[in-house]
Amino acid sequence: MRYLHTMLRVRNLDVALKFYVDAFGLKEVRRIENDKGRFTLVFLCSSDDLEALKKQPPTRGAPLVELTYNWDEETYGEDRFFGHLAYEVDDIYATCEKLMKAGVTINRPPRDGNMAFVRSPDLHSIELLQKGDPKPPQEPWASMPNTGHW
Repeated sequence: MRYLHTMLRVRNLDVALKFYVDAFGLKEVRRIENDKGRFTLVFLCSSDDLEALKKQPPTRGAPLVELTYNWDEETYGEDRFFGHLAYEVDDIYATCEKLMKAGVTINRPPRDGNMAFVRSPDLHSIELLQKGDPKPPQEPWASMPNTGHW
């Protein structure tokens, strides 16, 4: 398992970038504008991690901070600004099976062979992402519904 990023929701992307980039010194390394979903993702990296980042796949660099800006105003409350931790795993199905056997609820099953979400006992969301290409859809995951939220 390899740590990837921490996602933080931001109310104003320009103000957040002024803090994280201009004041804090992080570097913007990737940006995703999603018109359909009406959000922007900005991935930031510390200067000390830039060289290591260049050796990794462009969509799975680490360690990063992901700023998520939803274009439509939302009221999160202080407890919802923290988004999730993300880890890359060698086999998403085997990882989810192991977690289930340990009593962990798979909130968002890996129906796509690529991504799953679980929650910690303190209700922190944890994203699991398949290393490399997504695995072909497989049961019981392909038809497993979401449980709760993440």
